[in-house]
Amino acid sequence: MPDLESRFNDAVEKVRNAPEDGDFKPSNDYKLKMYALYRQAVDGDVQGKKPGMLNPIARYKWQAWSDVKGMSADAAMQAYIGEVENVEAQYG
Repeated sequence: MPDLESRFNDAVEKVRNAPEDGDFKPSNDYKLKMYALYRQAVDGDVQGKKPGMLNPIARYKWQAWSDVKGMSADAAMQAYIGEVENVEAQYG
C-alpha cells in the first residue's frame, strides 16, 4: 500500500488534472475547503495577517486555511484524500 504522502500527491494530481467540463461542479465553499486542506498539509498553520477587505479572494482563502489551524499535516492529507475519494465514488 502506498504511503500517505504518495496517496496525497496522487490525489492532488487528480484535482489538478480534473476536466473543467466534468460532471462534478465544486462550489466555492468546497474549493476553499480543498485549498485549506492542501495548504495545511503542505505548509502547516496559516501565517501572516488576514488580508484586507479590498482583496476578498485572498481573505476567503486565508480564513479557510485559518479554520483548519492546528490540524496535523497527516490529518490534512488524509482529509484531502478522503474528499477526492468521495468525489470519485460519486462521480466516477
